[in-house]
Amino acid sequence: MLAKQLTRSIFLLLCLAATFSFTDKQPKMPSAKKHSLLVFSKTNGYRHESIEAGIAAIKKLGAENNFEVDATEDSSYLTDANFKKYKAIVFLSTTGTVLGKEQEAALQKFIRSGHGLIGIHAATDCEYEWPWYVQMIGGNFLSHPQQQEAKLIIVDNTNISTKHLPAEWVRKDEWYNFKNMNPDVKVLIKIDETSYTGGKNGDNHPMAWYHSFDGGRVFYTELGHTIESYSDPLYLQHILGGIKYVMGTK
Repeated sequence: MLAKQLTRSIFLLLCLAATFSFTDKQPKMPSAKKHSLLVFSKTNGYRHESIEAGIAAIKKLGAENNFEVDATEDSSYLTDANFKKYKAIVFLSTTGTVLGKEQEAALQKFIRSGHGLIGIHAATDCEYEWPWYVQMIGGNFLSHPQQQEAKLIIVDNTNISTKHLPAEWVRKDEWYNFKNMNPDVKVLIKIDETSYTGGKNGDNHPMAWYHSFDGGRVFYTELGHTIESYSDPLYLQHILGGIKYVMGTK
């Protein structure tokens, strides 16, 4: 009887050891590291009422699409050390001169190290005196007529930021005229100047574009003046596509 009990105990111990050995050899699933995005919305000129709605909308996009979002209007936060946390930065309706020399150097280093920048609406209405920024963002704000409905033409319907849009997209917004355009940008959307009053760029009037620049990726959309934009599914998908492009996650 004692021999049988001893044999049974040894058998159970061997089974238990085999179980632990098998468990230890199972591959552990790596935790997916989220990309992080910084929204920068400092203004030293006109301040858009839609900024807060824009921040909230981008944070919601992050929660739904597995990237984290921080937001600041403090330009001193833009340092080499803090940029290490982020894959890309959004300039959300920034106006006027918003960066000092140290922040300019940090942003250049960030882009040159392969990171991305998304410019939304008034991102072309800032840093006029910094040629690198003007070339990077793609141009400067010149003027705009009153808000009105207009027809947008999708030039590239294969891009992640535009493939969901109708070929002709009619919407109301504030439509910028531009100067100092970078001819090397790849245009995604143009506006039909015959569909509204106040256009000054003629037949070739871009509204959204992207390009590789100085080692990084840049996406800009003129759309997004109105608060209503940030509850428009078509517009939000347009923004999300731009984010995915500059993050390299498309």
